[in-house]
Amino acid sequence: MSQTLLRVRDGRGASVSFSELLFDLIYVFAVTQLSHYLLHHLTLTGALETLLLWFAVWLAWQYTAWVTNWFNPDTRPIRILLFAIMLLGLFAASALPQAFGERGLIFALFYVAIQVGRSWVVLNLLEANHPLKQNFRRILGWLCISAIFWILGGLAQGNSRLLLWALAVLCEYVSPMFGFRLPVLGRSDSSSEWTIEGHHLAERCQLFVIVALGETILITGSTLSEMETWTAPVLIASLVAFIGSLAMWWVYFDTSSKAGSHAISQAENPGQLGANFHYVHVVLVGAIIVCAVANELVIAHPDGPIGNVTAAVLLLGPAIYLLANALYKRLVYRRFPIIAPGGPDRAGRADADSLPDRFADGKRTDHADYGGGCGVGKHLAGQNAAATERRGNIRRWTGGTLCPLSRQLFQRLRQFQHPQFAQ
Repeated sequence: MSQTLLRVRDGRGASVSFSELLFDLIYVFAVTQLSHYLLHHLTLTGALETLLLWFAVWLAWQYTAWVTNWFNPDTRPIRILLFAIMLLGLFAASALPQAFGERGLIFALFYVAIQVGRSWVVLNLLEANHPLKQNFRRILGWLCISAIFWILGGLAQGNSRLLLWALAVLCEYVSPMFGFRLPVLGRSDSSSEWTIEGHHLAERCQLFVIVALGETILITGSTLSEMETWTAPVLIASLVAFIGSLAMWWVYFDTSSKAGSHAISQAENPGQLGANFHYVHVVLVGAIIVCAVANELVIAHPDGPIGNVTAAVLLLGPAIYLLANALYKRLVYRRFPIIAPGGPDRAGRADADSLPDRFADGKRTDHADYGGGCGVGKHLAGQNAAATERRGNIRRWTGGTLCPLSRQLFQRLRQFQHPQFAQ
């Protein structure tokens, strides 16, 4: 039976199904709940509580994303499983505002039901000799261990709950790093047992980024609509918040989102790289949630004094987001997006010259030449000479006075005239 439930690996790349898109709507609600929780608990303790709850939300989504990467969500058993997780997720997300209050045990029970229940169902759907069987035994073992801490934390109060739930998160977040190693069961081999569809996994991460960015726009619009008077500072703050959301989209999607799916597909160990993608994206999306809170603070008090807490939210959100994007690009290109001493042009050439061989063996055609947010854009490996000429022209036309971002935008316009980029 399990063979009929698995995705067909025909090399064309699996796409995200409509049932998965519907499933993600629960996480739109969860992200909204988390952003409002942080907004109303802007203390160090509140930040730690939000962080733990965010990891719980992400881990429930992450483990489900791996299941739908292996199994076809359009088959009836997997679709029913997804919808059941949605229902449990709805109850868990509804309990988030009181997770560290009177509904701690309720949240823990629904969360454990998602994590343990999903793995138990999948384990029973797999045939006894299926290669994934042992892998899911180990996963279920670790989720049962974390379930103990979740439930004990739900019964505890105050800092004890925080500590116990932190241990639960560590069990689920760290265990994949050493292959879910358990006594007797051993450990999973990421190269042979984590056989994943790279395009699908990358697309799932990208869709969650869209979900989080949507929250920044929703919170901008809802805060603006609640303002009694639309003064000039309020409108300017709303404009800046909206531009900030677009900038976050641009940094992530314009330069390396497509290359991410190719990187996983062509990696020697796609399972490990896919796991690393999730390690990075939990930080990246968490930073977007912080930015959403910053947007509401700015729009609600655009011309008031900025306290230490507000300043911390305003600065940490974008800073963590940029750091996470740098780590993401490090996974995709095997280089950090930095500016070389010779400026963005020289950095771009250095990145292109040092790309791994796997980017130039005919399997990869989306070569990247980037210098982070200020570097030059994509080009094909065979177009180095033409790219160098364009860079020289731009440098002469700008006289070296334009900022790196302006030069990048100008180069983008030039690239659209090239037949390779018109495709």
